[in-house]
Amino acid sequence: MSYHHRTVQRGRGVVSNPDNCYADHRRETVDDGWYREALEPLRTEFAVDASRTIISRNRSPDIPFGRSINPYRGCEHGCIYCYARPIHARLELSPGLDFERWLFYKPDAAEQLERELARPGYRPETIVLGAATDPYQPIKRRLQITRQMLEVLHACRHPVAVTTRSTLVLRDLDLLGTMAADKCAVVQLSITTPDIEFARHLEPRAATPQRKLKYPLACWSLP
Repeated sequence: MSYHHRTVQRGRGVVSNPDNCYADHRRETVDDGWYREALEPLRTEFAVDASRTIISRNRSPDIPFGRSINPYRGCEHGCIYCYARPIHARLELSPGLDFERWLFYKPDAAEQLERELARPGYRPETIVLGAATDPYQPIKRRLQITRQMLEVLHACRHPVAVTTRSTLVLRDLDLLGTMAADKCAVVQLSITTPDIEFARHLEPRAATPQRKLKYPLACWSLP
């Protein structure tokens, strides 16, 4: 079926909210003849992520980095192709609409990061910021968690690679620019398609391709 004919909720990427693979019970949708032409908009809910560590480590030969930080769980951008959606199943939530509307944030992420970097025997290695969820999703307008962590990394001259689909990263260009001058930072901004209508269906709350292309290439290709 063409993406033009999907029944979607405005601003959301997927059309369903399936049970997670760890659930004891599963639900099946049955058409009982009742039909709603318009779906009620879903509110985005926020909750605190109580994780005790901030740096995730992996040894997979299929992943080109060993350390990452995700200041949030879930992502309001709603990209329908996101590989991180199944993570919500571990929280007893759905990888469908729940992934887009139930966001968990780490209010003490900067403090946790500072403690981990100060541990005896810690050895610096590039940290990927935003490997599973975007560090510059819309919630960033209210929370400054990403900037607070960048301030810690900036003070330590610690290497970082930022991956995002949002132009909100420009708000931290002062920190990232200084770090890039020391060869300690790189920003990776993805552009899925130049077709704005197609992009609206693929990643409904991410920055449009036109907004990403509006800025000079020098803004994104930090030295």
